[in-house]
Amino acid sequence: MHFQELKAFYQGKKVFLTGHTGFKGAWLSLILQMMGAKCTGYALKEEPGALFSLLNLEKGMHSIEGDVRDYDHLRKAMQEVEPELVFHLAAQPLVRESYLFPRETYETNVMGTVNLLEAVRHCPSVRSVLNVTTDKVYENPDQEGHAFTEDEKLDGHDPYSNSKSCSELLTHSYQKSFFSEDSAYGKGKKFLPRISTARAGNVIGGGDFAKDRIIPDCVRKSIKGEPIGIRNPYSVRPYEHVLEPLFVYLEIVARQAGEGGKQFAGYYNVGPELSDAITTGALAELFVEFWGENASWENQAEPNAPHEAGFLQLSTEKLKKVFGWQPRYTVKEAVEKTVDWYKAWHRGEDLRKFSEAQVLAFASEGRN
Repeated sequence: MHFQELKAFYQGKKVFLTGHTGFKGAWLSLILQMMGAKCTGYALKEEPGALFSLLNLEKGMHSIEGDVRDYDHLRKAMQEVEPELVFHLAAQPLVRESYLFPRETYETNVMGTVNLLEAVRHCPSVRSVLNVTTDKVYENPDQEGHAFTEDEKLDGHDPYSNSKSCSELLTHSYQKSFFSEDSAYGKGKKFLPRISTARAGNVIGGGDFAKDRIIPDCVRKSIKGEPIGIRNPYSVRPYEHVLEPLFVYLEIVARQAGEGGKQFAGYYNVGPELSDAITTGALAELFVEFWGENASWENQAEPNAPHEAGFLQLSTEKLKKVFGWQPRYTVKEAVEKTVDWYKAWHRGEDLRKFSEAQVLAFASEGRN
């Protein structure tokens, strides 16, 4: 679907978005506001200096401060809004953080999803739901050259990845148990919400300030004039610009909400072309190229670091077949657009205006 088609669909629609104060959630909130959606966000309070605040997004939506672990509050908020469309992005999203706080990670990523789906179950206005997970949900034997397809075994290694595997499995269970015409719950229902999951690759883009992520680390070090330390320079990852998966999310939710939408409900990998899955060192090299100003990086591999997969690629053939989708940016273009944003931020430009321009440019461009 083109931008104008999506805009026509989302104009005036009631949307409920968890995790709207996070990196991806803020970008999605911006796009939904640009499309004229009546957007309600439910999330923890944003960190100081976060993208949500930088873009002044609170003025264009109803923002509720809440924790997805609080079922009663979440359910009440959703029932008051009566949304048609639901995006679930709230999560503890960091691998290293999950080693430090495994219980909290599972509580947020697993029970948070249960609470969200329970709230949906008791909110008859909902027509379409998307649970956003991760490319790390698969059992990964580090097999070089292998690109995971959606039907492979789910069993992430670390607490973050494993909790997202659990989130996938429980979503499938809820779909079969409560949102299917064949279930006892679904019999006689006039309409059952359609539910999908999206397993996105490693997302980069302007406005990410999280610790232990490659691009924010590159930006912080380069501004200080210090070499960028890369912990896992030889690890291969499916890096993609943040707008790539967000426009996929928007299309999935729109398609499955409409007539004949049941055929679009499922689970989908979202990532770059296989040729654009590169090492972290190569990504750092691209960053250095576009940042300039004597930026540099160095290998700081940690011999006793917590386990992270060395090789990860995604097959996106299902997404291409079902939606006729193609990624718009190469990994090089993704890094260039990302650096452009941080340069604008560092110069003190109007970031709302700059970010909206990046959205419109992405929507109008094809792959070179």
